[in-house]
Amino acid sequence: MTGSPGEGGLLPRCLDMIFNSIGSFQAKRYVFKSNDRNSMDIQCEVDALLERQKREAIPNPKTPSSKRQIDPEFADMINVQEFCKAEVDEDSVYGVFVSYIEIYNNYIYDLLEEVPFDPIKPKPLQSKLLREDKNHNMYVAGCTEVEVKSTEEAFEVFWKGQKKRRIANTHLNRESSRSHSVFNIKLVQAPLDADGDNVLQEKEQITISQLSLVDLAGSERTNRTKAEGNRLREAGNINQSLMTLRTCMEVLRENQMYGTNKMVPYRDSKLTHLFKNYFDGEGKVRMIVCVNPKAEDYEESMQVMRFAEVTQEVEVARPVDKAIFGLTPGRRYRNHIRAGPVGDELLVTEVVLQSFPPLPSCEIMDINDEQTLPRLIEALEKRHQLRQMMIDEFTKQSFTFKGMLQEFDKGVSNKEYSIQGKLNEKEKVISGQKLEIERLEKKTKTLEYKIEILEKTTTIYEEDKRNLQQELEAQNQKLQQQFSDKRRLEARLQGMVTETTMKWEKECERRVAAKQLEMQNKLWVKDEKLKQLKAIVTEPKTEKPERPSRERDREKATPRSVSPSPVPNAPPLRLRHRRSRSAGDRWVDHKPASNVQTETVMQPHVPHAITVSVANEKALAKCEKYMLTHQELASDGEIETKLIKGDVYKTRGGGQAVQFTDIETLKQESPTGRKRRSSTVAPAHPDGAESEWTDVETRCSVAVEMRAGSQLGPGYQHHAQPKRKKP
Repeated sequence: MTGSPGEGGLLPRCLDMIFNSIGSFQAKRYVFKSNDRNSMDIQCEVDALLERQKREAIPNPKTPSSKRQIDPEFADMINVQEFCKAEVDEDSVYGVFVSYIEIYNNYIYDLLEEVPFDPIKPKPLQSKLLREDKNHNMYVAGCTEVEVKSTEEAFEVFWKGQKKRRIANTHLNRESSRSHSVFNIKLVQAPLDADGDNVLQEKEQITISQLSLVDLAGSERTNRTKAEGNRLREAGNINQSLMTLRTCMEVLRENQMYGTNKMVPYRDSKLTHLFKNYFDGEGKVRMIVCVNPKAEDYEESMQVMRFAEVTQEVEVARPVDKAIFGLTPGRRYRNHIRAGPVGDELLVTEVVLQSFPPLPSCEIMDINDEQTLPRLIEALEKRHQLRQMMIDEFTKQSFTFKGMLQEFDKGVSNKEYSIQGKLNEKEKVISGQKLEIERLEKKTKTLEYKIEILEKTTTIYEEDKRNLQQELEAQNQKLQQQFSDKRRLEARLQGMVTETTMKWEKECERRVAAKQLEMQNKLWVKDEKLKQLKAIVTEPKTEKPERPSRERDREKATPRSVSPSPVPNAPPLRLRHRRSRSAGDRWVDHKPASNVQTETVMQPHVPHAITVSVANEKALAKCEKYMLTHQELASDGEIETKLIKGDVYKTRGGGQAVQFTDIETLKQESPTGRKRRSSTVAPAHPDGAESEWTDVETRCSVAVEMRAGSQLGPGYQHHAQPKRKKP
């Protein structure tokens, strides 16, 4: 497409031929103006001059100047050795407009569009839409069209868009094009007026020709290019558009060969939709195929050659071009007049003499001919009168014209003076603007340098901020961990303090109860000795006193064996363990870690039980029964242990559920909590007998009971009182 240094490609050759042909017949810049509807408008010389002055005062990057220095490499590329030229109509003027677009992922982007530069967040190019003009030709709406006056300008515009084209590095190509690019060259032609100096201000007389140079991206195989991610998506869109192009060619060929009228799928791809008119016969299509001679690319080369073969066989009926003729002699006639000999000025005299009356025949055949001379004299007199009238008229007109010339000279001189003054003012304004532009450029460079410094500083600050945030998060996590450890330690210490407090309270109560029991025993022994001494002193006792009714009732309710004296070192009685009704089932013995060890003789015991501190689904799945050991403080300050029992059922969701069926309450009581017998004094007998505490048998029975109670536990009695509740 572009060629190499020293050997120009298609683009420089086409541009060179166009400008060689219309070089001397180009219209001034901005005479033709694009109206963004795929057509052109004509501006008069005054409007074009004003726009040129406006654009020259403010440099426009869209209109490169021909005076700008060209890169030597570009100059080598556009330097075409062959001189090609075509014949053009000399009674017309011409203008050249170029545009450059790319079709990427089936979206159209304008490569010449000026996007404001944003170093922080660059703004991407916006996709363009395809539209149809009044002549049913497809075009890209809102596409930038730049007027160029030379091959160098056009190639500079092309290279500016080429830098924005999407390319990538693949396994097969270091700079693989990822899109189809289209470089459009529009040639605008408009006829001259009758004088051949100005463009005819008639929009209908404009003729527009377009040459589109399309650089198609090559088809790719994923297994060879090793494309992934975005590259794979781009390759899929490229292959899809090329497949649509081939399908259109095949349908056109089928319609041509078999006379069918199948619909050509132009709209399946933006590439074929854009050039729909070319395939329908509004233009000519030529395809150039590039083949790689490497043996590894044999299959791809064969596919491309088959595609080219099908394309070569397609023939499309094309309308006959209408010949364009000049409306007036114009430039050719003027050039012919200027190039003719000096004697051609006599033609004006001949035209003037044709307005005089013709002379009669002057031949006199007879001496007596009296008519010829009078007629000749009359004709000459008429000619003389006409000549005199013309001289007078010419004199008058010359005087009038001289006056007009003098007035015009005065006006021109005044205008020149005023124009010179305006030009001087404009030059001053332009010089001031140039100084202002230089100042602004310096200021811009300074601001750019400051912006660069600020960006670097911002980057450093952001990095420091991220590091500090990470450090802060680490410190917060560490503090949270320490806080959690502290709370766990506090809870653990609180539990230990509670457990130690309860233990010492129990120990104190046990010691107090033991001491009280010991003192009561000593007091009872002394009382017994005093009673025996009193009985010996007074009189011998012959009859055993009757026990009080309350003592008899108590003995009936609680049968026991009475020994004459307490046995302090007797072994503790081993109570018989009550067997559970569901001893054949397997239990889950749930004992929370917060429970307090009561150190009592009677303890709940379930054989073959799974003991856990936290209920879990795995333990429940292996057992049929569930027992929860719960401790709480009773109203009298003693620890009350509840055994909450239940049945384990399987749920529909595959889990386990517990239905509670029974509650057993185990309560510890201190002997000091019972009603002290020493606090009540029985009424005296009518015969003057002592209270029941004077009865030796009563005191011995009480002593034996208390001694037995001390063997069951250190100052406690353990009662198992099962309480059943309905589920």
